[in-house]
Amino acid sequence: MPKVTVFNVSGSQVGELELAENIFGIEPNTHVMHSMVVLQQAAERQGTHKTKGRSEVRGGGRKPWKQKGTGRARQGSIRSPQWVGGGTVFGPTPRGYGFKLPKKVRRLAIKSALSSKVIANEIIVLDQLTFAAPKTKEFASILNNLKADRKALVVTANYEDNVALSARNIPGVKFVAADGINVRDVLVYDKLIITKEAVEKVQEVLA
Repeated sequence: MPKVTVFNVSGSQVGELELAENIFGIEPNTHVMHSMVVLQQAAERQGTHKTKGRSEVRGGGRKPWKQKGTGRARQGSIRSPQWVGGGTVFGPTPRGYGFKLPKKVRRLAIKSALSSKVIANEIIVLDQLTFAAPKTKEFASILNNLKADRKALVVTANYEDNVALSARNIPGVKFVAADGINVRDVLVYDKLIITKEAVEKVQEVLA
């Protein structure tokens, strides 16, 4: 089983924690992680793009000139695609870009992402993280103590309002509860700062 050091908010070591082998100690599968990131990005696309076809543009109710005898090419409507102001051929229409992946694949993806953080030594486990009131300066100091003052993903077992308010104005820092942890965030941020209680919750869900 992989072992990690447990720190307190002062940056001091207060113990060790054994992580579940089947969650934090597997061989990362880059393909499923990539698939999951693409799924997340696709789900965020609005898909509201729209162009008008020849049946939707204004005008063009009559034939511009007679079929024969003018010496010009035959035309049926001034709203045909070749006319200025005409309809668009095969233009985009509103659609959803989302797709689904099997549950086992999604679980493998998050396990792979978490394991990759352990392998890269980019996971920091805290004994606890609570604030009596929102304190951005104090939160920044904690990140500095943990040497994680760049891009960091902070995870607690449950959603903590004061932690969220303390973190939201710090550039490059994102806070989520354990049930909101996802593959893209784990991979994008340089450090994964997670409380001991949150680790236990993640292991319970993914076991």
